[in-house]
Amino acid sequence: LSWLGVNLYLFIDTFCWYEEEESFLYTRVILGSTLAWARASAVCLNFNCMLILLPISRNLISFIRGTSICCRGPWRRQLDKNLKFHKLVAYGIAVNATIHIVAHVCNLERYHASQSAEVEGLPAVLSKLGNTANESYLNPIRTFHTNTTAELLTTIAGVTGLMISLALILIMTSSTEFIRQVSYELFWYTHHVFIIFFISLAIHGAGRIVRGQTPESLLLHNVTFCRDHYAEWQTVAQCPVPQFSGKEPSAWKWVLGPVVLYACERIIRFWRFQQEVVITKVVSHPSGVLELHLKKRNFKMAPGQYILIQCPSISSLEWHPFTLTSAPQEDFFSVHIRAAGDWTEALCKAFEAEGHALKEPWRLPRLAVDGPFGAALTDVFHYPVSVCIAAGIGVTPFAALLKSLWYKCCESHTQLKLSKMSNILNLPIRNLKHGEPINIKGSLNPVPCCAAVRRFSSIPQ
Repeated sequence: LSWLGVNLYLFIDTFCWYEEEESFLYTRVILGSTLAWARASAVCLNFNCMLILLPISRNLISFIRGTSICCRGPWRRQLDKNLKFHKLVAYGIAVNATIHIVAHVCNLERYHASQSAEVEGLPAVLSKLGNTANESYLNPIRTFHTNTTAELLTTIAGVTGLMISLALILIMTSSTEFIRQVSYELFWYTHHVFIIFFISLAIHGAGRIVRGQTPESLLLHNVTFCRDHYAEWQTVAQCPVPQFSGKEPSAWKWVLGPVVLYACERIIRFWRFQQEVVITKVVSHPSGVLELHLKKRNFKMAPGQYILIQCPSISSLEWHPFTLTSAPQEDFFSVHIRAAGDWTEALCKAFEAEGHALKEPWRLPRLAVDGPFGAALTDVFHYPVSVCIAAGIGVTPFAALLKSLWYKCCESHTQLKLSKMSNILNLPIRNLKHGEPINIKGSLNPVPCCAAVRRFSSIPQ
C-alpha cells in the first residue's frame, strides 16, 4: 500500500506540475496533455527502477534483518516477501513504461502534424522557431516531410527507448511461470538483460526531446501576455523570441544508488564464490536424495535459512537454493538435494550417488556456497507456546528447527522462553521394511518442547 501510495503521489504531483508550469506552456500548445502523461509516467518509471534491484539484494536484506529495528515483529516477516515485492515493482515498471511509450508516440505525431502547412496560429509559429539565427527550436521535427520513424531511430532518446522496451519485453515474457518451469535457464540468462536496460535508461534522457522555456527567457518573455500577441514577437519589447532548452536527464540519479548497492552485492557473491568449501560427508538416500555435509570458514546460520550452491563443473553461472537441514550448534552445515531436474541430476551423477558408490573425498567436484539467507523460523523461540506445521518441502526447515531445539534442551545453562510446542507433521514416507506408503501425523496438543523433538526423531529415516 505504501508503494502504491508513493506511485500515485508521484504521478499526480508530476502530472499537475507539467499541466501548470509556465516554462512548458508553449510545449503544451503543441502537445497538449500527453506531455504531462509522458513525464508523470517517466517519474514513476524512475522510482520503480530504483526499487527493482533492492528486493533481490540478499545481503542487503540480511543486513536489514539483523538491525535492531527489524530483528523482531511483523516488519522482519515482510522481508521474506522480497520476491513478491520484486514482481510487484516489475508490474509497475511495465504499466508506466506502456503509458510512457504511448504518450511519446502521440507527442511525436503531434510534433509532426504541427509542421503541416495547414496549421496556423501559435502552434505554427512555435514549430517554425529555430529556422533563423539566434533562435532555439521547440519542435524536434523540423519539416513536415520528415519520416518520424527514421527520426526516432536516429536520436539518442529513440534508440535507447527502443532498447529499453525490447529488454523489458524479453525480461517480462521469460519470467512467466510457464517459462520458468519449462526452462529455468532461459529465464535466468535473459534476466541479465537488465544490464542493457539500466545502461539505456541512464542515457535515455540525454537526447533532451522534451523542451521547455529557459528561466532566463521567462524573465524577459511574459508568456501570459505574449501567447496572445505572437504576431508581435520581436516588435514588442516585452515579447522577445522565447528561448528553449531540453530538460536535464534525471534517471541516472534515481538508479545510481541501487546500482552501486547491487554491484557491491555481486562483489560479495564473487568473494564468497572464491572461499573454500570442504565436503566432509556424502550420503546417498533412497528416492534419489543426496545429503551433503559441508564446512566453510566463518559460516554462521539460523534454523530455516537457505544457501545458494554452485557446482562449476556443471555450470559456471547457475546458483540453486537449498534449505539447510542442520542445526547451528553442529560443526557443519548440511543440505538434502533430490534429483528433480537437469542440474540436480547432474549433481548426483557428479557425486556418483545413483549407484551408491560414492567417490573418494579428493575426487569430489568443487562446490561454491553463498549465504545463508532468510530466517523466518527463529520467531518460534520468542513465544512460550508455538505451533509448527510441516508438510512436503516444509519438513526440511522443520528438521533444522527441531535439531536446534534439541541442542538447546540438552544445554542445561540455556534458558528457553519456549516451554511447549505443538507440531503438526503430515509427511508421506515409505515403510522401508514392507514398502507401503505411510503417513505420520503429529498432535495439536501442546507438549514439552523436548518431547516434541523426541517424537519427531522417532520417525524412520
